[in-house]
Amino acid sequence: MNDKSNVKPRSDKELQKVTVGEMKPHNAPITLKDYAPHWPVLFEREAKRIRSILGKKALQVEHVGSTSVPGLCAKPIIDMLLIVTDSGDEASYVPDLEEAGYTLRIREPEWFEHRLFKGPDTDINLHVFSKDVSEVDTMLRFRNWLRTNESDRDNYANTKRNLAQREWKHVQHYVDAKSTIVQEIMERANAAE
Repeated sequence: MNDKSNVKPRSDKELQKVTVGEMKPHNAPITLKDYAPHWPVLFEREAKRIRSILGKKALQVEHVGSTSVPGLCAKPIIDMLLIVTDSGDEASYVPDLEEAGYTLRIREPEWFEHRLFKGPDTDINLHVFSKDVSEVDTMLRFRNWLRTNESDRDNYANTKRNLAQREWKHVQHYVDAKSTIVQEIMERANAAE
């Protein structure tokens, strides 16, 4: 098990650059919960709402992240993946989502034109990417691998629990600290294909 990452935490300045609105420090450990069977239900409800808001603009909506993996502990936040034609073309989808109560929180043009929204009434991270972006395949492959590989799922859970006990200035620092174990798991998942 490897719970240390060689990734240098992003500075406040770097995080503020991609944050839309006020950036609030976390300054606490990370709260992880045992897998909850209602997480997929929350995802389905949000996915249905997003599809009704965006119609055909929502090319794909997927449940990703730890809440999408039965048996895996997670922050009780539903990670969702929304694929649109061009995530950099905010005028084509952002106003519709904002009108429905979603809040744009992250804009990362240098990283696959990634956008992240928070939900109006359910604690979600709605990750938006363009179609044919390699990160989409990576996220789905990681989810699918953890759903079928108990050893890597347990290893990942143990790493997350160890890291979660530390105090983190920003949640992103916790996410970045998991990058080594994520990379190791992805190497095994890729080799298995």
